[in-house]
Amino acid sequence: MDGLDAIGDAVTGGLLARAVEPAAGEAGGDGHTHEKNCLNCGTPLTGAYCSTCGQKAHVHRSVRGFFQDFLQGLFNFEGKFWHTLPMLVWRPGEMTRRYIAGERARFISPVALYLFTVFAMFAVLNFTGTWTAGSGSGKSLSAEIATSIKEEQAGLAKLEAKRKAAVAAHKDVADLDRRIAKRKADVAETQKALTTGKQFIAADAGDETPSWIKPFIENARDNPEMVSLKVQEAASKYSWLLIPLSVPFMWLLFPFRRRYNTYDHAVFVTYSLSFMMMLVIGWSVLTAIGFSTLGTFLFFVPPFHMYRHLKGSYELGKWSAILRTSALVGFAFAAAGIFMVTAVAIGAS
Repeated sequence: MDGLDAIGDAVTGGLLARAVEPAAGEAGGDGHTHEKNCLNCGTPLTGAYCSTCGQKAHVHRSVRGFFQDFLQGLFNFEGKFWHTLPMLVWRPGEMTRRYIAGERARFISPVALYLFTVFAMFAVLNFTGTWTAGSGSGKSLSAEIATSIKEEQAGLAKLEAKRKAAVAAHKDVADLDRRIAKRKADVAETQKALTTGKQFIAADAGDETPSWIKPFIENARDNPEMVSLKVQEAASKYSWLLIPLSVPFMWLLFPFRRRYNTYDHAVFVTYSLSFMMMLVIGWSVLTAIGFSTLGTFLFFVPPFHMYRHLKGSYELGKWSAILRTSALVGFAFAAAGIFMVTAVAIGAS
């Protein structure tokens, strides 16, 4: 995916996030119309918003106003972003608890924030090239094979020169002919392997791989670049699966606390995942500008953030939060593993 596609993903994510973000309680200036009744439902207006449907009392019909709405919807979240981000970073538990308790107008909803960070993360990963950094080893292997082919061809040329000299000297060339034929076969086989990738995987007579898995392996072997793109696409499209995959693990952390229900766990998980994606964005940017070592330290942040988030959200004691954080780290790897297996299966299919 090129830079324009990455920017397009970020724009799509911002607009989609804004579409699901509640607008109640936000401040707005007068537009170009001043109606006494709501233009949407006809209810008499008593304030800046309709008391029935929530639409702004004053709307506009200008190109300038259109682009103002576009920019606000994409980048500003009507000011909520600047209330949400600092608390998500340093006081995530307090923010989550306040949101669950009903304080919704001040903070971005977890779903809207999650949508925005998902699209932003994949956009940044693709734009900076860090998403495909892992494919560098594959390119190096191809380069090594190409070099090997050149060496084989050079050796073949030397053998042919020797044969020519032997023929001129009226010597026996049967051994040289066998060596030349073998070298030609080796070069052809290596070139075929470089093109298809099939010959790099040796057949195993005792292979007990289930038959339903073999098509996935063959597809990944025959079309590695296409499968890689499909896996990326699947990971982006089905990123929402991380939420339902993670919530059951939260039940296991609080099996006897009826005070906290599925909704509470879902809000916690969604905000937590949003923060983790922000860390990935930070790592990607730092890696792209040459501070990969500093970016690596960001991956030590999640356990500390999980601890603060759990402790504040569920009002836990110190040791209770530490024990649950240890379990949550393991659960996070399990949920991520299930998600990645799913994404790979979809991409390879």
